[in-house]
Amino acid sequence: MTQNIIGHNIKSLRGELNMTQEQLAQKMYMKRQTLSNYEVGKRIPDIYELLVLADIFDVSLDEIAGRKPRCREKQINTGTSVRGFGEK
Repeated sequence: MTQNIIGHNIKSLRGELNMTQEQLAQKMYMKRQTLSNYEVGKRIPDIYELLVLADIFDVSLDEIAGRKPRCREKQINTGTSVRGFGEK
């Protein structure tokens, strides 16, 4: 399932840059067929190839993997006083 998401995202991002499979494969120093296998979900790129793709497309690894960004909340300890805050 993840392979299909990654492959779909690679194909979509490649399309946004109006690149052919051949052009992207050349940038990645791989065969066009290898890239095609990623896009159709037959194979999954390794982490190094994903990093290169992220750089080429100027996106995060999360975006290529189809992950949604998470919002993390920091807990604030309200019982702690901070001296000097706002003082001159």
